[in-house]
Amino acid sequence: MFSRMKGLLGKRHLATGHGLLIRPAPSVHTFFMRFPIDIVFLSRRGEVMKVSADVGPWRVRSCRRAYAVLELPAGEAERRGIAMGDRIDAEAIALP
Repeated sequence: MFSRMKGLLGKRHLATGHGLLIRPAPSVHTFFMRFPIDIVFLSRRGEVMKVSADVGPWRVRSCRRAYAVLELPAGEAERRGIAMGDRIDAEAIALP
């Protein structure tokens, strides 16, 4: 539980091609973070339910009925073309 609560807190950045999958998580916060991130909310089946782009520090984002959250570097969701309705296999995520 502690590692889930900590998430990216204390990190100075999130490198391109890296991300953090948090589950279960219908909501996340960016309190105390030092950089913006993209937040991708996923259903239990891996369907993208919502994409919150470029979320800065001291923000809260949520998505009703979301099961998991994929945190990416700001701009990564757009670079990869991630949009609502896409399906992401959370078990096989490998960001090159």
